[in-house]
Amino acid sequence: MNALPTLSHIAVLSHPNVDAEGARAAEIAAYLTAHGCPAASGALYDDALRGRIQQGEFQLIISLGGDGTVLRAGHLCAPNNMPLLPINLGHFGFLIEVRRENWQAALDQLLAGDYWVEDRLMLQAQHWRAQKQLGCWEVVNEAVVGRGRAVRPVHLAVRLDGENLTTYVADALIAATPTGSTAYALAAGGPVLPPALRNILLMPVAPHLSMDRGLVLAEGATLSLEVISDHQAVLSVDGQPPVDLMQHDRVVVTVSQNVLRLVRFQPPGAFYRNLIALMDQNPAVEEAN
Repeated sequence: MNALPTLSHIAVLSHPNVDAEGARAAEIAAYLTAHGCPAASGALYDDALRGRIQQGEFQLIISLGGDGTVLRAGHLCAPNNMPLLPINLGHFGFLIEVRRENWQAALDQLLAGDYWVEDRLMLQAQHWRAQKQLGCWEVVNEAVVGRGRAVRPVHLAVRLDGENLTTYVADALIAATPTGSTAYALAAGGPVLPPALRNILLMPVAPHLSMDRGLVLAEGATLSLEVISDHQAVLSVDGQPPVDLMQHDRVVVTVSQNVLRLVRFQPPGAFYRNLIALMDQNPAVEEAN
């Protein structure tokens, strides 16, 4: 845990498709500026604002929305070593501890330096076809290799650190971070990993006559997931649009050099209390933010 120096410039990012969030982002930026910390606001995919962030103009990013918005903002913040403060404007949020009704009190704490920064492990997922790399993504929650539109399981040959591990026949195989252990992997029956861990969780979805338990792997592990089915398979990273995979394509997963840095006000032990409270709410549908 480590605090930052006195803040002097903050960017507030809103969901691009929700007008009300844009107005709230402007309100938050005005509040920060009035309290001695200049701030700018804009949509998450505002190219001009993203360029300013990538050039290092800001010390901290505030995102408005649900967990999905946190993932998208994290993909921007992490490579730029930019701490992120999520404010929940959605209905559900494992990653967020600041609610819409108490954002002013949270910002007062932030400006007073009464906070700490939690570093969360990220993964890197690479898409390989033969000896050619076709894509590379930073992963906050999970990389999922699964079936496409055909309602047929995929066959995935898994290698761990260059050695054959096993072959899965399943709807999908999830490679998740500890952060992602409370997302899709949790819905698939996986364990909850504490945020401070630096491990990779390998979790099958609806396995058929295959290993049906989650595996917690060491930080230095290298996973290779090879598609051996002759029908469509896809790769999806953090819920982004799927990438089509061909037979014998490989998805290679390792720990990233980047981390997601989340601004926190509650003590580290609040993780489990918040997790149980959120799960007790039993929301029928997660906010698509």
